[in-house]
Amino acid sequence: MMLFDGIHDLPLFIGAGLLLNITPGADVALIAARSSAQGFRAGASAALGVGAGCMLHALAAALGVSALLAGSATAFTLVRWAGAAYLVWLGVTMLRARAAAPTEAAERVPAPARLGRVFAQGFLTNALNPKVALFFLAFVPQFIEAQAPNKALAFLVLGVVFNVNGTLVNLGFAWSIAALRQRLRGGSGRIGLWLTRGAGALFIALGLRLALADAPAR
Repeated sequence: MMLFDGIHDLPLFIGAGLLLNITPGADVALIAARSSAQGFRAGASAALGVGAGCMLHALAAALGVSALLAGSATAFTLVRWAGAAYLVWLGVTMLRARAAAPTEAAERVPAPARLGRVFAQGFLTNALNPKVALFFLAFVPQFIEAQAPNKALAFLVLGVVFNVNGTLVNLGFAWSIAALRQRLRGGSGRIGLWLTRGAGALFIALGLRLALADAPAR
């Protein structure tokens, strides 16, 4: 197919990408916390937000913006600190979450505005992580032929494939957590609270880790 010209070992790329997508991290923690606390619609909104952030990284890498980020210690540091500050802020917010009453937890349906806020959280969690940009630069080129007629297009196609698969995995994860929440029913509010607080602690740890990360060499 013309669309896949210059791309090799596509099945291997898909398999490796799926393994990477199921690796726990900030994205998965956010999806789990929102799914357990607010149900599938909120978890799906977080998953779609993460996918939008990932797509931004793929597009930036295809256009060469990520290469500039990787080559500039100043740019990397600015994005790194912005991402770290956001993760810590989000973590503190989650740690301050309160338990909902059983009837409130059962009847509460996320409003469109609230779902939009969860989508934005997913987007920013992924988009403000410069290590995702560096990952695309390191991982994707391994599956593009040196003689590819249009390397930017091949890069973008692989980015879309990776992102679609990752979003499907995240949506499945959100559905699984939300289904478990439904089966537990009565205790779901408290379980969701502790999962949210656990995710908050994880976000603070990830934020501090990101803040202390080394900038790429010039």
